[in-house]
Amino acid sequence: MAAFLLPSCLPLSGRSVRSVSRGVSARGRSASVLMASSIEDLDKDAEIESRMGKEEVDRVRAEELSVSIEEYPEWIREFLVPPITLKKRTDLKKIMVIGAGPIVIGQACEFDYSGTQACKALRDEGYSVVLVNSNPATIMTDNDTADRIYIEPLTIDVLEKIIVKEKPDALLPTMGGQTALNLSTRLANEGILDKYGVELIGAKLDAIEKGEDRLLFRNAMEKIGVPCCPSVVVNNLQEAEAAAEEIGSYPLIIRPAYTLGGTGGGIGYNPEEYMEIAKGGLDASPVTQILVEKSLLGWKEYELEVMRDGADNVVIVCSIENIDPMGVHTGDSITVAPTLTLTDKEYQRLRDMSIAIIREIGVDTGGSNIQFAVNPENGDVIVIEMNPRVSRSSALASKATGFPIAKLAAKLSVGLSLADIQNDITLKTPASFEPTLDYIVTKVPRFAFEKFPGASNVLSTQMRAVGEAMAIGRTFRESIQKCFRSLETGRAGWGFDSKKMEFASKEDLMAALRIPTPERIFYIFNAFEMGLTIEEIFDISRYDPWVLHNLRSIYDTGMGMQGRLLEEIGAEELFEMKSMGFSDVQISELCNVSENEVRHRRKALGLKPVYKTVDTCASEFEAYTPYLYSTYESTSVWGEDIAAGFSSEVPPSTGKNKVVILGGGPNRIGQGIEFDYCCVHACFELREQGFETVMINSNPETVSTDYDTSDRLYFEPLTFEDVVAVLEAEKPDGIIVQFGGQTPLKLAVPLQRYLASDEAKEAGLGHTKILGTSPDSIDAAEDRDRFAAILDELGIRQPANGLATSMAEAKDAADRIGYPVVVRPSYVLGGRGMEIVYDEEELAKYMTADVVVESEHPVLIDRFLTNATEVDVDALADTEGNVVIGGIMEHIEEAGIHSGDSACSLPTVSISYNAMVTIRGWSVALAKRLKVVGLMNIQWAVQGEDVYILEANPRASRTVPFVSKAIGRPLAKLASRLMVGSSLDELDFKTEIIPRHIAVKEAVLPFSKFQGADIVLSPEMRSTGEVMGIDTSFGAAFYKAQIAAGLSLPTEGSIFMSANDRDKPACLNLARDFLDMGYKILATRGTFSYLVKNGLNPPEVEMILKVHEGRPHVIDSLKSQNISLFIMTPASDEHPSSGRAVRRAAVMSKIPVVTTVSGARATAQALRLLKSQPVEVQAMQDYHPSN
Repeated sequence: MAAFLLPSCLPLSGRSVRSVSRGVSARGRSASVLMASSIEDLDKDAEIESRMGKEEVDRVRAEELSVSIEEYPEWIREFLVPPITLKKRTDLKKIMVIGAGPIVIGQACEFDYSGTQACKALRDEGYSVVLVNSNPATIMTDNDTADRIYIEPLTIDVLEKIIVKEKPDALLPTMGGQTALNLSTRLANEGILDKYGVELIGAKLDAIEKGEDRLLFRNAMEKIGVPCCPSVVVNNLQEAEAAAEEIGSYPLIIRPAYTLGGTGGGIGYNPEEYMEIAKGGLDASPVTQILVEKSLLGWKEYELEVMRDGADNVVIVCSIENIDPMGVHTGDSITVAPTLTLTDKEYQRLRDMSIAIIREIGVDTGGSNIQFAVNPENGDVIVIEMNPRVSRSSALASKATGFPIAKLAAKLSVGLSLADIQNDITLKTPASFEPTLDYIVTKVPRFAFEKFPGASNVLSTQMRAVGEAMAIGRTFRESIQKCFRSLETGRAGWGFDSKKMEFASKEDLMAALRIPTPERIFYIFNAFEMGLTIEEIFDISRYDPWVLHNLRSIYDTGMGMQGRLLEEIGAEELFEMKSMGFSDVQISELCNVSENEVRHRRKALGLKPVYKTVDTCASEFEAYTPYLYSTYESTSVWGEDIAAGFSSEVPPSTGKNKVVILGGGPNRIGQGIEFDYCCVHACFELREQGFETVMINSNPETVSTDYDTSDRLYFEPLTFEDVVAVLEAEKPDGIIVQFGGQTPLKLAVPLQRYLASDEAKEAGLGHTKILGTSPDSIDAAEDRDRFAAILDELGIRQPANGLATSMAEAKDAADRIGYPVVVRPSYVLGGRGMEIVYDEEELAKYMTADVVVESEHPVLIDRFLTNATEVDVDALADTEGNVVIGGIMEHIEEAGIHSGDSACSLPTVSISYNAMVTIRGWSVALAKRLKVVGLMNIQWAVQGEDVYILEANPRASRTVPFVSKAIGRPLAKLASRLMVGSSLDELDFKTEIIPRHIAVKEAVLPFSKFQGADIVLSPEMRSTGEVMGIDTSFGAAFYKAQIAAGLSLPTEGSIFMSANDRDKPACLNLARDFLDMGYKILATRGTFSYLVKNGLNPPEVEMILKVHEGRPHVIDSLKSQNISLFIMTPASDEHPSSGRAVRRAAVMSKIPVVTTVSGARATAQALRLLKSQPVEVQAMQDYHPSN
């Protein structure tokens, strides 16, 4: 029998016949989506709807996509068209994929997820894959992800060298975010792809340019009748002034072309602010183009994820609604899927527009993200922009629906159609079935403004979130409350926890509600307390009334329970709270009892969560991939007895040994993709060894939350309540807590306590153990007194230290230790609040800072080791007490710079033999004494021949991926085997591997996103990501790392130098080195005088004025591009206008900034090599041929 399809839009699983019939005329409407193209199309729609009875409706919603024509009534056959059968392309053999590079704000680990999916999909189809990416902390750069992997800088020169070497047939540009798209565009425009016969697949050059170029996009929208916002395309400041006059009113929105995360954009509320943002936007755009738009502030924002294949079939994968109104970047907005406040008519209008747009732009095989604004007053729709590639929202949509957008986009790019690709979850439906959701997904961004003092926390069109959490529930209220507790910012939900805000007056509150900040949605709680109505809050904040009504429901329910005795709350009332997403912690706050008491009461009443599957089809077909979320279902819907519970969809266990792996939660500074990398490796390795793996995580960006990474995926908050609920549902043999960073480690002790209880035994968890290093050993390493006693026992040196809870105690400790000292609060991540202080005045200032005053723990005070070099050690240990060092890294920046922000090299390049012997011996001894099983990271400081321990962490560290790539052995995989009983001998990892090449890791910092923040390295971590340079010499590896991090090292020009008094002698030698290479030195007064006094004279060395000394000053020279490299080591008492402002001006001028002497030395080595020989590229398979 011949199989036929409805044209253009294929039959949709779980949708009404109304949406199916719309598909009949969808292609005809593409030319004008605001109205049907002809009366005939509408007549056909009406005829189908009027003549289709229940029997025909059921057939359209049949299990198979391709329905035999004989199964349709004769009258409908005239509307059916034969399907276009597509064949996979056989003319392509080798395909190149460009990754996204380092994790930066606006482009995070969702592109590791996308790129990994794409590479695997292409290899599954039989293609050879060449991958290029500079980020070692990615799954996509593992040797088994692609056939040839290059961890090299993402530049045109490097890519051309790889193309010459590998000779790919095609380039897939859509998987590496804006970075890959921009590079691919340049490769095409500069003729490199044509020169070597490389074809762009997935999105042609014309489609990329029409989607990214603001003018071309606007023209395309006008052609198909899709309204755009009144706007002017601008290429210089003169045009910017004219554009403001033409539009005629403020505020104005500035959107740069070809940038990621809205970089360079913003909202100008007045002419001065507008011109400042316009200049920044022009500078940020690689094509020097911005779009100046009329303000749509207060409109509602929506996104649709759209896919199209070579047969012109189009599906809408997911609709996403921004809770925050227009004016906040979608990456900084709370979002929900599916859309909740659109009528069906409005949604279908956006759907039709999206189909028309993807066709007109010409994305012929792949996915796109299209953003719309809707006026809540009258329903007017305006298209904002589109991304002709897999985007950040694509990853969210993939996790929200279970529909693997990147995987499918890769398969479509090589010729397959949506109808050819099977749904992995149902194993019955094809990819042309649009996903149907019977749940609500919420995404909440996570911010790090506390890391950047001086930066404003007002949200705008430029993204500044560093991570995000996602939660799934059956209702919006349940979903959003789960998501707030998934953020791991101390919140237990929306309100009713210990983080309540306070406002002096209603006026202060109303002023705060007008300004978009990360905390604004929590101010609504205060608004309800102060008696504001929903209408008043809407008028001020522009949050949709539907959202406000739901928040009001949460508020009223919580207030109704406040102060009540827990034992008086019955099953129905408690069930209502749990079904609205209230956590046990929130209920404990309301009833003034402990969390444990709430849990026991809840269980006594028979209330436990059930788990439902994300199946892409709203339960129409069986799901074969366990992708689960928890919920408390409403009795009003199901009418079942509460205590009996509801049906859970957790599949039966396979009988294999089962291991639960706790993920790292949302990305944040200090805990990011590196820890997810370790979790994924554990899943892969344990599955391969025959274990059943269960992943718990809440981060939609990651590979760990891909439904096929583990045997079972639970998208849940990483709180004690939620983790215990999963354990009771799964009854695993073991739990791994050492791969996800601090998040699971904080749960180790309470989980251990719970597992030892009768409650756990009654739940069937009497056999469950925490695998690897014991919680007691973890506590011994983190508790200062216990750790100090162990060090004394082993004879390991530690810098003199003390504790303080007051200024008097801090002064006594600092006087005893001797200045300078390092001060930090206890129990912090990423060096939060850590500083170096040089005298009592600085110490007093620190002790009154908010981060200290608000801490419940004492301040730690350590002697600061001046002129010391920091060394990182990653080691592995097994259950038999054997220890092998995985890698020893030397930091480029001196001790005092957070290890996460410092460049480092493996192997070490300057540490003495004796110091290395000491480090190796003490590392092994400490791992044995702590009875480590799995991974351990130890940080040392080397001062001459003396070695001091700084800290030890019996867990995976952020350097594990880098070390693994440098030595060619997967440390996290090995560690997971050790935790389930294998020995190092069995794994053939018996001795430390010292590679013949040099690998350098460099941090990537987000200072350009935070106006007002000082650009200087310190003990507090601020980097968002990392890159790796690898080569046969240190200079070449360091150079590659700098280029990969976005620093364009100059081969000629002038070098600015300004050193504090401590660093002037070192800078003298550096200046001589730079002069010898042909550079010119521009120095500030004090540094200039020192250089001249020591034999360096004009004209090679010239003095340059500081900002407060007159003009022309250093910032003038930066803006005039007279400086090529900026070296400035800050003094603790520097003039504000001479330090912070100058460093920021350098960064904004895209000039490399170096703030440490050691960093400057390494830069000099790299520049000397760069001048003497070309840099070559080499695949990782060639560095590690045995792997």
